Amino acid sequence: MNKSVDLTKGPIFKQLVKLALPIIGTSLMQMAYNLTDMIWLGHLGSNAVASVGGAGFFIWLGMSLLLVTRVGAEVGVSQALGRKEQEMAARFARHSLFWALVLSIIIAAIALIFTPELIGVFRLSKGVVEDGAISYLRIVSLGFVFTFVNPTFQGIYNGVGNSRLPFYYLLVGLGLNMLLDPLLIFGFGFIPAFGIQGAAWATVIAQVVVFGIFYIRFVVKKEVIDPDFKRFKLTKEISLKIFKLGMPVAAESSLFACFALILARMITKWGDIPIAVQSVGAQIEAISWMTSSGFATALGSFTGQNYGASNWSRIKKGYYTTLGIGVFLGTIVTISFIVFGQQIFSLFLREPEPLQMGIVYLKILAVSQVFMIIEIITRGAFNGIGQTVPPSIIGIVFTGSRVPAALILSAEKYLGMLGIWWAISLSSVVKGLTLVAWYISVLHRSGGTKKKTNKKCLSFLPTRQRQQIKIEELD
Repeated sequence: MNKSVDLTKGPIFKQLVKLALPIIGTSLMQMAYNLTDMIWLGHLGSNAVASVGGAGFFIWLGMSLLLVTRVGAEVGVSQALGRKEQEMAARFARHSLFWALVLSIIIAAIALIFTPELIGVFRLSKGVVEDGAISYLRIVSLGFVFTFVNPTFQGIYNGVGNSRLPFYYLLVGLGLNMLLDPLLIFGFGFIPAFGIQGAAWATVIAQVVVFGIFYIRFVVKKEVIDPDFKRFKLTKEISLKIFKLGMPVAAESSLFACFALILARMITKWGDIPIAVQSVGAQIEAISWMTSSGFATALGSFTGQNYGASNWSRIKKGYYTTLGIGVFLGTIVTISFIVFGQQIFSLFLREPEPLQMGIVYLKILAVSQVFMIIEIITRGAFNGIGQTVPPSIIGIVFTGSRVPAALILSAEKYLGMLGIWWAISLSSVVKGLTLVAWYISVLHRSGGTKKKTNKKCLSFLPTRQRQQIKIEELD
């Protein structure tokens, strides 16, 4: 049964919200995966939490690298369906899954072979913490094939305009992870207590189950498109297109992780409290980040299908509608951080010193929330038209500028520790303004009143078919 959604017609606002909400839910579930591990491991002590935190960076880095195939799938599939080319959409899906499998195997092999060296980057305390991080990373590495291929499945579903089904499948995985965590960490009945290793195995088992559901529903049941892997033939053209679309996004996300690590190391100069405040603040801000990312992905799929159909009028309406939603959400978050900062932060930290520092941190973040959200939304719009390089350039340049800006602003004669947080917030303001201006200029250049066939849309068609389309346009 084909459950793809045609986004080239129908009410724009309703389609965007309907597509975005399951994606937001999926992102929050991913956050819940991490929080579930942290909550249960917290009962084992801070050493266990520190061990998982050290290993978690490399999982984040791996997920960033696999954005190559997820973005390639979302954009390639959505644009092909916009052109009403079911077979081309299937070819993009097959190629994306193939390369996701290859990349995940390579990353898993590196993580397994060089586990001690990778964990050594964090200079964790020798003994329990370091040993725990090594054992955790080794176990989750065994499941990287499933953990990293699942987002590509999700990208395919997003590309066809059906984000609801991946939400349900990942919900099963989350429920299973929440059930297995306490059983495998602490033991129950005949099940022994595995401690940190139990949390790792719970994550792996949950991801394997989610992979199994995706495989049955997508490959066997063919519920959105017919992948027909018997017809799979690896081609240079589609492979290069996937990497061209996804590589800039993956590179930026990976560098973002590295820049975040550098800033985290810088702030250790002021002790443990600022680290705790920034960690909690990141979790709080993640809610607005994930919400805007949901709308960005929805806009990317919407734009991709309409770009394939060369419907620039609808692309413009979709972008400005989503931008309006983003400004509204950003304004609410800004007001909440300024007015209710104490109430929000006290949910996590209640000691006087970190609480007061947390209130200041949220006020600094409040300055950038609208701009951060419209930047993320505009990324989705760029992805939809297949131009993933501009947002990556803006992201790498201005996120990278946080490091020298933080070094300058955190000097004692300026802002001290607060300078690091101001560097983060102000860079988000600049990124948002610059990227929105860039995309609007693209819209003005590209969206004429006359409906024209996009030459890039024809790049994978046989020569004779491209010529026929051009003849029909002349007629």
